[in-house]
Amino acid sequence: MSNRVGKFEKVSIGQFKSDFVSCVGGTEAAAARLFENVKLPVRATAGSAGYDIICPFDLTLAPGEGVKVPTGLRIKMQPGWMLLILPKSGIGSRFRLQLDNTMGLIDEDYYDSDNEGHIMVPITNDSKSGKVLELPAGKAFVQAVLVPYGIIEDDSAEGKRKGGFGSTGV
Repeated sequence: MSNRVGKFEKVSIGQFKSDFVSCVGGTEAAAARLFENVKLPVRATAGSAGYDIICPFDLTLAPGEGVKVPTGLRIKMQPGWMLLILPKSGIGSRFRLQLDNTMGLIDEDYYDSDNEGHIMVPITNDSKSGKVLELPAGKAFVQAVLVPYGIIEDDSAEGKRKGGFGSTGV
């Protein structure tokens, strides 16, 4: 069995602009310039499990501040796989960088959602020592790990995803 089970892609510039404006409050012109900074994730070494996701724009978060980062990325995965999003360990330990949903989980069918499967990363600087988190554009801040998953024998789910980020919530 091959362990090559997914492929990262960029979302459309239109999707990135829309999400950048709504999440960060920037302009469409700024988003168009920043879209060029979106790089497909890579592993740092052949033995790394995680693919580094970079921040496509300069970001400063004071302690307690948070933002939903539009990464400009999506992933197409084979059935039976999911993508986990985790903070980079160095940034997580120095600044207590936290994902607001504790761990990001990208389902295999998220790729075809209304938002083009745009991977959004909600983060907060939870520093207890007053440290300001400064992420320059191009700096890796989270990592993505592909993981297989199973379903129970009598599973009967037939629904189709429509919405984007957070759309399967009940």
